[in-house]
Amino acid sequence: MVKIAGVRFDKEDIVYFFRSDSIEVRKEDCCIVEEEDEEKLGTVVMETTSVEEACIADALPSIIRLATDTDKENFNKLHEREIKAFDFCQKRVLQRDLPMKLVKVKYVNNREKIIFYFRAEGRVDFRELVKDLAQKFRVRIELKQIGVRDEAKILEGFGPCGRPFCCASFLKEFCPISIRMAKKQNMILNPSKISGVCGKLMCCLSYEHREE
Repeated sequence: MVKIAGVRFDKEDIVYFFRSDSIEVRKEDCCIVEEEDEEKLGTVVMETTSVEEACIADALPSIIRLATDTDKENFNKLHEREIKAFDFCQKRVLQRDLPMKLVKVKYVNNREKIIFYFRAEGRVDFRELVKDLAQKFRVRIELKQIGVRDEAKILEGFGPCGRPFCCASFLKEFCPISIRMAKKQNMILNPSKISGVCGKLMCCLSYEHREE
């Protein structure tokens, strides 16, 4: 038997499971977990439970420790640095008149790299922008182009149903959506009725869809 607990990050509604064999955690505890060689601050939303190891498909990362006040302060400072990096990059994008929309900035690898997520209709020559960013922050810089669905997931919001976007609340990955799914459910094929805020067909069209 192994012990696992459910942890949630930031404002996401998605619950991720981590091993908690070496530490006892309770609901609402703030904890530090390690995932992909990166420490994250999360909140326990599902208390420790024991399960058969055979029930775990993949090796789960572990909860390292309960978060201290210092941990919380450090993560708050990191968030502030990300906001400042966003503002600086946004100004440079405007100054260089680059056809791109900055969406999110994130420090990774123990603050050794910053990823700037952006959306653009086509290819963007951002070589000079990278030089600006590298000179300013003195760390590795990565610019990552994302699509409209990824942008909606990052920015969050509410769909026409009045609930938070599925992509931002519980979907872990995007699946292909086709107009055929709407047709089979006898829905009105009005783009404004079957499209999400991102402009793509709504992810929920796949929920009632069944392959014949």
